[in-house]
Amino acid sequence: MTLSLDAAIAAFEPSLPLGIALSAGADSTALLVACAARWPGQITALHVNHNLQTASTDFENRCAALCKEQGVALRIARTDAHNQSGQSPEDAARIARYRSLYALATSDEGQGPLRGIALGHHADDQVETFLIALSRGAGLAGLSAMPAHWSVGSLNLHRPFLKVSRQTIRDWLASKNIPYLDDPSNVDPRFTRNRIRARLVPELEDAFPHFRETVARSAAHCAEARRLLEDLAKQELQANLRIADAMPLIKELQKLDDAHLANVLRYWLKSRFQVIPSAAQLTELLAQIRDCVNRGRHIHIKVGQGFVVRRGDVLDWYNPKLLQSESRPNGSDSS
Repeated sequence: MTLSLDAAIAAFEPSLPLGIALSAGADSTALLVACAARWPGQITALHVNHNLQTASTDFENRCAALCKEQGVALRIARTDAHNQSGQSPEDAARIARYRSLYALATSDEGQGPLRGIALGHHADDQVETFLIALSRGAGLAGLSAMPAHWSVGSLNLHRPFLKVSRQTIRDWLASKNIPYLDDPSNVDPRFTRNRIRARLVPELEDAFPHFRETVARSAAHCAEARRLLEDLAKQELQANLRIADAMPLIKELQKLDDAHLANVLRYWLKSRFQVIPSAAQLTELLAQIRDCVNRGRHIHIKVGQGFVVRRGDVLDWYNPKLLQSESRPNGSDSS
């Protein structure tokens, strides 16, 4: 069931001091105000200016004004979040945002490094994330949607509003006469999430009044199954590694059936190199591993920004750009 905003904050028990990812939109504004009231003097706002639209300065100024009103410290990062070739604008902005939030939270500014970051994602965001993953034919990782808590190094990240609806947050702000800004990009129909929000979610709400709860339950089931598969992959990978360099042995991998082999490869690539193969790349990789029956057979599959290759009797992954950078003195061009 969905929660009231006050109930969600009452159940939220983060380590302090805590950073709040603040955009000046409704969700992050409500999160900042509620957390500042519960933990006065322990909250720091973290704002990332992506420089993607003319309204960026307005959002930054609104964050500064809100923090002054609430007596909350504010840290600001300005970044270029324009997408690169082959990268969606949404992914580029998300990657830049999380990188900047981490840098802000771990800096020595103000009261020093923070112990966690809270983000304002809510129940409707969770539904949209699940539906986007479903529309793309995602596996368990995508259908698990957004976790309520995870860690990056020693920094804890939280989403305390995942059981609070978008409308509940706006009603709470209205009851307290707290202003916020609407991001104009949130109604741009070029973005899949916005089309889902504007067209699909209202239909779901009309046909299935409790769809937020049921989608959350399905996502939780997927997350549980994903954890079990990762545990299995970890065990099978350990059994098939060459101990000297922790590389998976091709002959040992060939003993696994396709389902187990695909599970092991996904886990290996993500856990060791932070890359995720597409379905087509994984299918081709399985085929090349099956065909690798003598020394003359090569394996060479693009995954992420690098390649999975055969090195003797083991698999490896490398990024040619990183290798070029590491070969240059002080990471610069030697020419």
